[in-house]
Amino acid sequence: MPAPFPVASFRDFYAFEQHVQTCRAHRGLEMVPQWYDVPVFYFSNPVAIIGDGDTVRAPQGSAALDYELELACVIGTAASNLPADDTAMSVVAGFTILNDWSARDIQRAEMAVGLGPSKSKDFATSVGPRLVPFGELKPHYRDGRLHLEMTARVNGQEYSRGNAGSMYWTWPQILAHASRDTELRPGDVIGSGTVGTGCILELTPEAVGGWLQPGDAVELAIEHLGTLRNTVVARR
Repeated sequence: MPAPFPVASFRDFYAFEQHVQTCRAHRGLEMVPQWYDVPVFYFSNPVAIIGDGDTVRAPQGSAALDYELELACVIGTAASNLPADDTAMSVVAGFTILNDWSARDIQRAEMAVGLGPSKSKDFATSVGPRLVPFGELKPHYRDGRLHLEMTARVNGQEYSRGNAGSMYWTWPQILAHASRDTELRPGDVIGSGTVGTGCILELTPEAVGGWLQPGDAVELAIEHLGTLRNTVVARR
């Protein structure tokens, strides 16, 4: 089914320290000091956004398909140069689950150039199953973060478990950075980045039995947001 809301653009941040530290450690790398200076993001493809129940194919040339367990907000009110405090949250229509599907072998080649991911990411991003108004989630919001349990299962087996409250960067900081010197518009989707343990790359394919394969059913669940389900199918 289509996304549960119209999508204007898609920015994906990198806000969970555990995920960044672990993935870099796998490559023998320390944290980049600049990561603590600014909440970085990349733009991806709004045309490739799909919904709950849709199928996903690995892109051409990839044998390393991965999921990413993320939370996302959707902008409801246009705004520019937002402050990095709770008043920034007034522009948020609601939150949803986001799966930033990734082709890790293609991503490795792209990232070696130093510009950022593109074809390793722009083939599919799933959101849903619904958009939950921010007002309904305010009891779980404190210190700029939503404290919600997050899990990922593949074929019914739990792979990932984390909490959205473990974000290093806050939602107001993310919104302030995204809106600086530009305009956020209704329908803009802003992803949190992957929660700690929230992908096969971080867990390692050796630990979980490999990358995703055709027939695999991936279920991402976030407390109070529901469960986002997609199935991997073979390339045509």
